[in-house]
Amino acid sequence: MSEIKRIKDQLRRAFEGEAWHGPSVFEVLAGIMAEQAAAHPVSGAHSIWEIALHIGAWERIARKRIEEWIPMEATPEEDWPPVGETTEHAWKNALNTLKLNHAALQEVIARLDEARLQEIVPGTRYSVYFLLHGVIQHDLYHAGQIALLKKAANPDR
Repeated sequence: MSEIKRIKDQLRRAFEGEAWHGPSVFEVLAGIMAEQAAAHPVSGAHSIWEIALHIGAWERIARKRIEEWIPMEATPEEDWPPVGETTEHAWKNALNTLKLNHAALQEVIARLDEARLQEIVPGTRYSVYFLLHGVIQHDLYHAGQIALLKKAANPDR
């Protein structure tokens, strides 16, 4: 298996399922309704909704860094996008956007040449390989946070 295929597989597992460690991002988001997604069951912590937007933001930023190949920094609003409206419709739209961002990143990875993995991302000190593995780790880190927030909101489950 090529390294590109391995990275795509690991990103898919972290985001969609069949991860070794446990639930992926979308598995842990399953069944969450807008009210629970917007809640702050742990004082000082981000909500599930905020974390979902943040995951999507960094998958989008990683994709743009590879596609546009120019130095770019995330603004605070890009890093942690504001939630805004907290209806069920808005939550479904947020989840759909998250899926679309993920699919777009997967498409960019599929088109990568293996040699590009070693190239240094403009404006950084790290390679495309490091960036993509960072996205995988980032998704899993936040999947764990979401799982804890779900538990904090429903301790009897």
